[in-house]
Amino acid sequence: MRLFVALSPPPEAVDELWSAVEAVGTDRPGLRWTRPEQWHLTLAFLGEVDDPARQDLVERLGRAARRHPPLTLALSGAGRFGDRVLWTRVSGDVEPVRRLAASVRAAARRARLPVDDRPYRPHLTLARAGGEVDLRSLVDALAGFAGRPWTAGELHLVRSHLGAGPGGSARHEPLVSWALDGRERG
Repeated sequence: MRLFVALSPPPEAVDELWSAVEAVGTDRPGLRWTRPEQWHLTLAFLGEVDDPARQDLVERLGRAARRHPPLTLALSGAGRFGDRVLWTRVSGDVEPVRRLAASVRAAARRARLPVDDRPYRPHLTLARAGGEVDLRSLVDALAGFAGRPWTAGELHLVRSHLGAGPGGSARHEPLVSWALDGRERG
């Protein structure tokens, strides 16, 4: 099963961001927009995970969630990874999000799953380009967006069903969620 670990913004934050995205226009050739109902902040992409590793991972992620408190976050502005990915930035408790992502990745490694070692950059993907698309105008158009703060209080293990969503997009299925409560230390 294809899995990732994420935080999900609440509907109010999604609505705010979607209004900003709609205002700049989503009818741009060469871009595949992610669906707002599936917007999330990926903490770790895990790829294909078999059942024994998933069971071990679930226990380890539960412990990781208990070690981290809820986070106050906001979505704002925009950026790009080259001319391939358009995203909005995450502000607020950014360092605690990085620590949570590090804990999630450590849990995955202990469950013997390969994880990306690149530095974690908190963001929410808005669109992907299918070829050479200049994303700079969209980054500029969304530069003034500043969403209201919200609380990320749950960590989610999510299954991705490739091609099972509208228009052949992925469909995301939350499998397990844990409260971030910060009561356990260490």
